[in-house]
Amino acid sequence: MAEDRWQWYPPEVKVWLGVLWGKSAGRAGGSANLLLSHMLDTAAVAEVVWDRYLPPVTRRRLDAVAGGRGKGRRLFAWLCGIHDYGKAVPAFQHMDSDLADAVRESGLSWDKFAVKSESWRHDKAGGRLLRAALVKAGWAEEQIDWVWPLVAGHHGRFPTLGQLRPKKEDVQGKGPSWKLAQSALVEVFSRELGFEGESPLAAVEPALVPGRAMQLQLSGLVVMADWIASDERHFAGVPDLARVTIAQARVRAAKAWSSLGLRGGWGVLPTPGPEAFRDRFGHGTRPSQDLVLDVVRRMGGPGLVIVEAPMGEGKTKAALAAAELLAARYGLDGVYLGMPTQATADPMFTEVRSWLRKVEEGLEDQVALLHGKRMFNKEWRGLLEDAGEGSQDADSRFSSVDEFGMRDDCFDGCEGGERRAPAEWFLGRRRGLLSPFAVGTIDQLLFAATRTKHVMLRMAGLAGKVVALDEVHAADVYMSQFLLEGLWWLGQAGVPVVLLSATLPPEQRRRLVDAYVAGTQSAEAPVALEVPEPQGYPSVTASWPGQDGKPEVLVESTESWRDDLRVRVEVLDEPPTRTDSGTDSQAAETDAGPADTAVVDYLEERLVDGGCVLVIRNTVDRAQSTFDALRKEYGADVRLLHGRLHTGHRADRTQEVLNLLAPPADGVERPGRLVVVATQLAEQSFDVDADLLITDLAPMDLLLQRIGRLHRHEGVKRPALLAQPTVVVTGVGLDSGGGTPHMLRASERIYGRYLLLRTAAEVERVTAGGGTWSIPGRVPDLVARVYGAGSVVPDAWGEAEAQARQEWEERQAERRAKAAEYVLTRAGEHGAPTLAGLHYGGHGTVAEGQFEALVRDGDRSVEVVLVRRTEDRFRAVTGRSLGPNGEVAAEVVDDVLCGTVRLPAKLTEAAERGLGPLPGWRDHPWLRYSLALELGEQGEASLGDFRLRYDEALGLVVSGGRSYR
Repeated sequence: MAEDRWQWYPPEVKVWLGVLWGKSAGRAGGSANLLLSHMLDTAAVAEVVWDRYLPPVTRRRLDAVAGGRGKGRRLFAWLCGIHDYGKAVPAFQHMDSDLADAVRESGLSWDKFAVKSESWRHDKAGGRLLRAALVKAGWAEEQIDWVWPLVAGHHGRFPTLGQLRPKKEDVQGKGPSWKLAQSALVEVFSRELGFEGESPLAAVEPALVPGRAMQLQLSGLVVMADWIASDERHFAGVPDLARVTIAQARVRAAKAWSSLGLRGGWGVLPTPGPEAFRDRFGHGTRPSQDLVLDVVRRMGGPGLVIVEAPMGEGKTKAALAAAELLAARYGLDGVYLGMPTQATADPMFTEVRSWLRKVEEGLEDQVALLHGKRMFNKEWRGLLEDAGEGSQDADSRFSSVDEFGMRDDCFDGCEGGERRAPAEWFLGRRRGLLSPFAVGTIDQLLFAATRTKHVMLRMAGLAGKVVALDEVHAADVYMSQFLLEGLWWLGQAGVPVVLLSATLPPEQRRRLVDAYVAGTQSAEAPVALEVPEPQGYPSVTASWPGQDGKPEVLVESTESWRDDLRVRVEVLDEPPTRTDSGTDSQAAETDAGPADTAVVDYLEERLVDGGCVLVIRNTVDRAQSTFDALRKEYGADVRLLHGRLHTGHRADRTQEVLNLLAPPADGVERPGRLVVVATQLAEQSFDVDADLLITDLAPMDLLLQRIGRLHRHEGVKRPALLAQPTVVVTGVGLDSGGGTPHMLRASERIYGRYLLLRTAAEVERVTAGGGTWSIPGRVPDLVARVYGAGSVVPDAWGEAEAQARQEWEERQAERRAKAAEYVLTRAGEHGAPTLAGLHYGGHGTVAEGQFEALVRDGDRSVEVVLVRRTEDRFRAVTGRSLGPNGEVAAEVVDDVLCGTVRLPAKLTEAAERGLGPLPGWRDHPWLRYSLALELGEQGEASLGDFRLRYDEALGLVVSGGRSYR
């Protein structure tokens, strides 16, 4: 510490700052770390974060907040370093008895009994101290109000101003000595960073108040810098004040950053030219892709882009190309791509890595895969294994600094050759979105819109990226509350967002635009916004803030790259089952013999000359029953895909079907006859071509998604009887003498009766006249009719529809209210200027594995790992042997993991109560939290009142138990 820094203070100040500690010896590599040292370490890390990680757009915005170009870096370092100011209080200093004695001997005393009697967190103490110091320095009230929550909330939750009052002032430090020591600490720290004058704190004052989204991003970056500077491997304790300087801290920070292998994304990106699409993807653009890129080029600023196009149009490639263009224009440093499911995220991870390799060699190694089962992805695991053994258990080994700063993160360095995976530090809990590039489920964005601990880390990861979300139509009303909240925050943060969908109901499209635009206006609801309906299909709807702050809107449409299909619609009428007689047993619901027989009989007529058929059932039980019936008729020509196949079977069989029904290619022969029975797995990102589709009734948008698998590829030779694309709707009884149609109870449980009735009305309308639907041309109209408010059902159905609508609206309202308990911003508070109290009314800490249940309100289910138990040992489902207690050798891990299967929701309670990991799994990084389901030699097991059997063809078959709704 330069001696001239002490000219402003009496001699005892130097003594005090030489004993106030920030890390105990046990948590700082064997020597205590002075508080000033840790604050300077964190500030130095922040400088490296600025230089090597922050996106250009964030640096520009921070420069503006600080008062001009070149000023943001120093303010950012100060904001990060000041985070632990609250450790300069008795409540913290008394926690290590030896270090506390030194503090007391220096003249900083306290009442031991008073301090021990109250738990007073140092983050809240810091908020209180900083407020007082900034008031004394003459800061404007609005500047004080947004800065103190960054300190008070740096352990994950933002308190209210009222929560900064301890019961006893003793815990905060009483008397002139404490006040002088606390004042001197913040001033000396500020002078070290280059803020000079009699009142260096006055020189720190920002010029502008950033929006709350930027405050939340800054808060996440403060946490990031703190966690890195808390790594005792790179920041060993410095107990000698003479060695505490910003220069030394900068040396430590630079070495730590390099050793941890951290980096940003693509930095300043050149604007891609018209040839870029072909360079990235190996082919030219289609009209809809041209439209997307044209709209993005015409936008006057970062904003929201909604792309609606049929299946097979190449929406995802258009989104990636748009992301590159948006990043180049507005200074974003990476991309997050959110997919609807884990199954769709895995292949997209591969595609994004390939795309980034074409953008710049080496960027592909900076992509993180973010979902709860990423360890099942062989490509991801291979990258981690190449990067080093430590990375494989990053999730568990990277904890966080605890609320009193007494437990530091334990990081392994990444020294050596170039990594082929993101830096290990990014792989810890809550940190995945901080990776330069990420592919995961849409849940990652939804988590960022929850009132949960450390939500600021998620926002910090998103705020510097272009965000693209695929198949947003799949979000139900509960998930949509988090999606809309996330869009609000991204809008305020100025984050470009690209939303992809086959089509959206007009009301849903309007809500998405409203949410984003309201964010740009920092308002509860958007002001002066009119969004025209698209006049064609495919279409692009874009909105961004204009120069005057008012939203601008651009809506364009074009032609599809292929002609419409005239899809004939038929109904295979399904009469009521015993379920409708008053019982609701699962046996009655799944005893679908007549329904299966009808499908078999229908196909007997249509498959005379062969053909490839896709049959989609709404439940696993129906799919298994139908498969069983068809297998008796067509033998090995039948395949079954559903969610109760274990991971190995599901992956292999899905890939087999994708290969068999892929686009025509030289040397690849299409099967002469093939029947694929599937559940809703076939709705999303399932690129197959079927000659004929048989599907249970579903809401119109999902029904059209399924129809998208019909005659999908050009150049396919089809049997004459299947030359016209045809969809056969099952799971509904329209032949009811003019009365209300019968629908499956299971379908109603999944989708609700209201939308099914309106969809059934459209199906009846087209079949009554022997007509067809023009697909994709009529897709927007059909969706709008079913989801609109106009009358579409026959008069005879009117009363039933009115009742169903009332039930549907009540259920929708209940689900919206349920989500409101967890969304990040409480109702009516979107206009709040700061983060103070953001977590007020939150629901405490949510375990990482519980986040999915938080943003999805369906019946909770669990996954188990199937193992076979023989007389002397356990075996994986592949037959490979495990140890006597289930121990798993490295070469057998894949065999064990491929036995993972999700149980029906009705088994969740029994599974959680009765299952656990095998004894030999308890120390395994990937298996220690897994539930093992032990199967007998015939593949059977019992779980509570249920009997389970894993059949190699059918998958997991469940029987017994009580009835389940």
